[in-house]
Amino acid sequence: MNSKRYWKNRLPFLLTNLVCMAALTVFLLVCGNSASAVVLILIVWALILLMGLVLTYWKRKRQMKKLLDMAKQLSERYLISEVMELPEQAEDQVYYQILKMAGKSMLEQIGEVERERLEYKEYIEQWIHEIKTPITAMKLLCENHRTNWTKELLLELEKTNRFTEQALYYARSEHTEKDYSVREMALSQVVHQAIADNKYLLLQSGMRLEVEMQDTVYSDEKWVRFILNQLIVNAVKYRTKQPVLRISTHKRQDQVVLVVEDNGIGIAASDLPRIFEKGFTGQNGRLIQQSTGIGLYLCKRLCEKLGIGITAESSEHGTAISLSFHINCLIHEVQN
Repeated sequence: MNSKRYWKNRLPFLLTNLVCMAALTVFLLVCGNSASAVVLILIVWALILLMGLVLTYWKRKRQMKKLLDMAKQLSERYLISEVMELPEQAEDQVYYQILKMAGKSMLEQIGEVERERLEYKEYIEQWIHEIKTPITAMKLLCENHRTNWTKELLLELEKTNRFTEQALYYARSEHTEKDYSVREMALSQVVHQAIADNKYLLLQSGMRLEVEMQDTVYSDEKWVRFILNQLIVNAVKYRTKQPVLRISTHKRQDQVVLVVEDNGIGIAASDLPRIFEKGFTGQNGRLIQQSTGIGLYLCKRLCEKLGIGITAESSEHGTAISLSFHINCLIHEVQN
């Protein structure tokens, strides 16, 4: 509570008391009271007034501080009216009722927005599952009738499938805990599955692969596979004339680190701290029309949900993205 503003708001009350004190002084003197008696009365009045003002200020300051502390502890501060006590003063009760009305209106609006978001999310997920059927059917038709134009069509279908997967995982990224299953998985198997998901893209780009890994970790295979898909697509997107993609693992203290490294055009040093931000494309991304700034943002978001560390290093010779999986010592002790 602002002390200066509080006392400034009390000026009309103080001026009223001063006028009353002056009027009482004149009245008492006219009635023949001695000056000493009048001064004594004024001193007593002033002392009572001062004590009352100080006590009121102290009480109000304590109430406001308690209210502010209570509000700071709430994650949803629009619910402050639900936890605060009913004020004693009549004017404060009016503000309390206004807060209750505002909180109720806010909850209704939030409920409506959440319902709309849930309906939209369910529609997107249903649409993606439906669209996967004709995509799969077209891929089978093309693979059974191999010609030059079906090879091009397979590449476009692979790209379409990748975009639908990205939309699906984006819709689910808020609540990954409802859709993941952590279990032991071989990184080599997941990496080869991700490579198979992008085989036509890799063939068309002339990407040379170097894969070397043997480690197993505990995570969700489906989500890690999606993250690897995004990293592979980025390596192809920002490739050089003789592209090479290296995927390897190594152990670092209590972690298994999966490194996806390319020899592409790299990331500018000024852009590197922001590559995981939503919608950020950077200098090189502006040169490529297909850049959306969503892929690495999703990778970062899903890694945070799964407890996987993700870091990036880059230079003019290429980019290396590292995924750090924590080794569960208790599980390894039981197995051994």
